[in-house]
Amino acid sequence: MQRKAFKMFLLPGFEQEYKKRHDEIWPELAALLKQVGIQNYSIFLDAPTLTLFAYLEAPDLGLLDTLPSQEIMKKWWAYMGDIMQSNPDNSPVSVDIPSVFYLA
Repeated sequence: MQRKAFKMFLLPGFEQEYKKRHDEIWPELAALLKQVGIQNYSIFLDAPTLTLFAYLEAPDLGLLDTLPSQEIMKKWWAYMGDIMQSNPDNSPVSVDIPSVFYLA
């Protein structure tokens, strides 16, 4: 299983809305994420900095490269774009975090 960590950035005042939207994640989006093999996907919020820390596992992280072309992914990004830092295509500004330690 391959592991990936990254951070994204929430806009001020949207902490509860971000949680609410993820509590109500669209079934079609959850199905797509599982289809590409994503497991153990967690997102944590560092409230003082509004930094979102995400961690996931997948058998082949290369399959994640197919997500931006999926319509449901594009709709989700547009839906989330008003509450977090986003790129021109509505995808979230995302910075990979390299692994420096792992204890299995």
